[in-house]
Amino acid sequence: MSKRDQLLAAARERVLIFDGAFGTQIQLRKLTEEDYAGSLGLPADQKGNNDILALTRPDVLSDITRAYFEAGSDIVSTNTFSANRISQADYAAEGLVREINVASGKLARALADEYAAKDGRPRFVAGAIGPTNKTLSLSPDVEDPGFREIDFDYLVDVYLEQARALVEGGVDFILIETVFDTLNAKAGIMAVKKLERELGREVPVMISMTLTDLSGRNLSGHTVEAFWYAVRHAKPLTIGLNCSFGAEQLRPHVKVLSQIADTLLMIYPNAGLPNELGEYDEQPDTTAGLVKDWADHGQVNILGGCCGSSPAHIAAIAKAVANSAPRTVPSPEPAMKLAGLEAFIAA
Repeated sequence: MSKRDQLLAAARERVLIFDGAFGTQIQLRKLTEEDYAGSLGLPADQKGNNDILALTRPDVLSDITRAYFEAGSDIVSTNTFSANRISQADYAAEGLVREINVASGKLARALADEYAAKDGRPRFVAGAIGPTNKTLSLSPDVEDPGFREIDFDYLVDVYLEQARALVEGGVDFILIETVFDTLNAKAGIMAVKKLERELGREVPVMISMTLTDLSGRNLSGHTVEAFWYAVRHAKPLTIGLNCSFGAEQLRPHVKVLSQIADTLLMIYPNAGLPNELGEYDEQPDTTAGLVKDWADHGQVNILGGCCGSSPAHIAAIAKAVANSAPRTVPSPEPAMKLAGLEAFIAA
């Protein structure tokens, strides 16, 4: 049975559990520049380059991943949100992209297999691909709205390099997450399709949008409905929302997506909204109570946490939805469904 089929089978039985934030947990460890830099000899300061810890302090990432499995996660992500050529250039580490992603994939794979062997319950690894710090849809120069720092083909190559290394490291799926620009996500999809042709097999994708305002749009202006219709052709294993807001603010958008998406729905909100110091105060039981309401209304298949969440949040969520029935994937009537900034359905 393929990994896609295994996940679909598990999701028919119960609400599955994703992991929580890595960044928050790494910050708690108060790592030094020496921890980040290790013996790599890179010319730039590495402090804050969380992705490179796969090479210099893999024990930190192993501890965090293990904590999420102990909390009840069925799926964990790799700590590779910024492990791409564009983002790593800020640290003069773009030459280590393959090594970082392979190492992160192997680390998560080994722990997933270890926990699956303990109780026979499948565990899955999602190779995380972030949006980079560039946007294909918008100009960074207000004086020149037609200017773009990169083009579509270049970003496809950037994503392909990362996805190829993640699969080499043993991930089951590619998670294109925190999508603020729909065109960036399409580049990620194209990269995975190219990788599938290279490998001669399917590489399932998971896609997660992030909202930039409470009206339910991302930075490129797409509504939740329009975003889904823009990426539905990729036949993603999951679609969902993460980051930007807490569960309370995402409530109406989860409901909308739940009704129209004919695939699994994975939602991993922040632990509320940040306080004036940029810290997250929402307690695990509060987050768990909010997302349980989605589960009780049959709106979700997979739940986890984003910024500010911890193993305690994931454990509380797992406990809260342990007896909740999973969402039934709808079968919408066939129709031509198009996306500008708004969704358009041809009757």
